[in-house]
Amino acid sequence: MDVPPKILELNAFDMNAAANLAPEVTSLVERRKRTFGPTSMLFYERPLNLVRGEGVWLHDADGTRYLDAYNNVPSVGHCHPRVVEAVSRQFGTLNTHTRYLYDSIYTYAERLLGTMPGPLSNIVFTCTGSESADFALRVARAVTGGTGFIVTDNAYHGNTSAVTEISPSSASAEPRPPHVFVVPAPDTYRGDAASVGERLASDVGAAIGEMTAKGIKFAAFIADSIFSSDGVFPGEPGFLAGVAAVVRQAGGVYIADEVQPGFGRTGEKMWGFDRHGLVPDMVVMGKPMGNGFPMGGVAIKPDLLEAFGSRSGYFNTFGGNPVAAAAGLAVLDVLKSEGLQENSFETGAYLRSELRIAGSEGGCVGDVRGAGLYIGVDIVKDRQSQEPDRQMAEKIVNGMRNRNILIGIAGRHGNILKIRPPLCFTREHADIFLDGFKGALDSAS
Repeated sequence: MDVPPKILELNAFDMNAAANLAPEVTSLVERRKRTFGPTSMLFYERPLNLVRGEGVWLHDADGTRYLDAYNNVPSVGHCHPRVVEAVSRQFGTLNTHTRYLYDSIYTYAERLLGTMPGPLSNIVFTCTGSESADFALRVARAVTGGTGFIVTDNAYHGNTSAVTEISPSSASAEPRPPHVFVVPAPDTYRGDAASVGERLASDVGAAIGEMTAKGIKFAAFIADSIFSSDGVFPGEPGFLAGVAAVVRQAGGVYIADEVQPGFGRTGEKMWGFDRHGLVPDMVVMGKPMGNGFPMGGVAIKPDLLEAFGSRSGYFNTFGGNPVAAAAGLAVLDVLKSEGLQENSFETGAYLRSELRIAGSEGGCVGDVRGAGLYIGVDIVKDRQSQEPDRQMAEKIVNGMRNRNILIGIAGRHGNILKIRPPLCFTREHADIFLDGFKGALDSAS
């Protein structure tokens, strides 16, 4: 049976190999093992000891500068001065829990909701994306009376107990609970790209039927609309509309997880779901909304929130605190003033085009896909068989790291190069990236 690698196994450093590193790095790894325990993970064959970040650059303790093409959490760039200043100013003024009135929190809520479709006019703030997803599940159960959830087969949505259950790619070794049903991700490479929407809608419908036959009432379908952990499958705009129709016809709610594709990353729209013309019932957000400051939220239709509130209560001590609001407002300001959504669209299109050209000379690049500055490169043993090649993908990732460029790995087979830099990543940075990519391909082949 094909057992996919768990998310923490992808491109992980062997914690028992610390003796082969520089003495100062070995010391840090040993301290980490003593304090964090044996299950803590690091990236790359040679882990990084980072001390500073700025824009798209990360700096190692040894003075090496790395081009960051991996980290989406600092969405507008590492240590962006406008975000740093806003957070510092607010921290020096007031930061307390959210059961007091405070003007800037509502200013942020109004501006954030102003980027959403009109029906999504309420918001519940949290501190993390995992908390946001957990809250969305609670609402779905309360308003539908159901307990059954449908997700794609290598999805990741967070790490609370309930959210881990709907995250097949998580590190949990526990069997999938009976109320969680999985469907294949919309693979636009190994199937007919034109029919992925029909297939996914059909698969979701079949899962609902199977769920009902087992006496489980359907509650919700939740998806990251770029299917990042599944292997980065943005698909053509609009293909998710049929899925939403099937979900609602069955009495369920549609939850859009926007932690990965949201805040302008896909380029075409502010939100990944908006590429598909969808109005979800709930939208889950996380750390990119604050450029790394711990914050999250759920945009929600008012009738759902009212129905949930009549049955249950929810509060989050620091969700939507004044400092978080300052960070969030600064991110929205930077996205607009620096044209980062437009940059994501234009630079992403350029980078995908050049990656296809660079990959055409060898035989291991099977597909280059993405939207905006979220790109997946499908590494295969050969283009004819399309057989995933995880070993080659890891060689390329570590080859890039050795050329001072950072990317990651995704996908059910661990063979997708995951490229998702901060949104201030420009064509100049893309050209540096492409030079490193060509070198890493040559070395790995």
